[in-house]
Amino acid sequence: MNSTSSSGPQPGSTLATSLLAPNPGPMSLEGTNSYLITATGSGSGSVVVVDPGPADERHLQALAGRGPVELILVTHRHADHTAGSLRLQELTGAPVRAADPRHCHGGQPLQAGETILAAGVVIGVVATPGHTSDSVCFHLAEDGPDGSVLTGDTILGRGTTVLDYPDGTLGDYLQSLDRLEALGAATVLPAHGPMLPSLAAVSRAYREHRLERLEQIRAALDRLGLDAEVTAVADAVYADVEPHLRRAVEMSVAAQLHYLRGPRL
Repeated sequence: MNSTSSSGPQPGSTLATSLLAPNPGPMSLEGTNSYLITATGSGSGSVVVVDPGPADERHLQALAGRGPVELILVTHRHADHTAGSLRLQELTGAPVRAADPRHCHGGQPLQAGETILAAGVVIGVVATPGHTSDSVCFHLAEDGPDGSVLTGDTILGRGTTVLDYPDGTLGDYLQSLDRLEALGAATVLPAHGPMLPSLAAVSRAYREHRLERLEQIRAALDRLGLDAEVTAVADAVYADVEPHLRRAVEMSVAAQLHYLRGPRL
């Protein structure tokens, strides 16, 4: 296990505080924001941990030491969110709940629309497939005047989200953005990058970006032919992308082509 220390706690909202995991990278930005939710906001009393992050012992010990952990929640299946879940469960005895049963440890799978009461906080489960099929967000309606939403990788604090096609699809993602926009001006608490104001505004901006990319894909297909391969379309639309992002670009292009062409892709 990597023993690099986590950063100190970062303020996120009245009810949620983040602890940055030591796993920076091109896809994880500064690292994974592991959140601690508690009614006091101070770490005293029981807490809910969201996205334990990587299997980094020092980071997990820091999460376990922030108060009695009552529950561990996971936004989606990717390892930079889930790899430390089982170890944190061992350290704290708290059940781990995720939408995907494979990532539950001692807890039941999350259900869309479910309301959880833990650590004195009401947490709403919002199904937001698209980044992955099992992606969920957690709505803290009582977090300040507009509430807050822990968005996992569905919305990031900086940049845009990769669709992990074929597990994640653009059709699902656009519907998820609609669902999040309906939550209004809630504060965005992402799993990577800084918090953002107004979930509704960010959701609209994300949708506009996706629609602009779709127009670029359509234009490329007009030039290359309707049956152009993913690699050719990626070359045409993302010509300036850095090599280490190429795989992510091709997944996004495949998701966009699937959306435009329908199930025959």
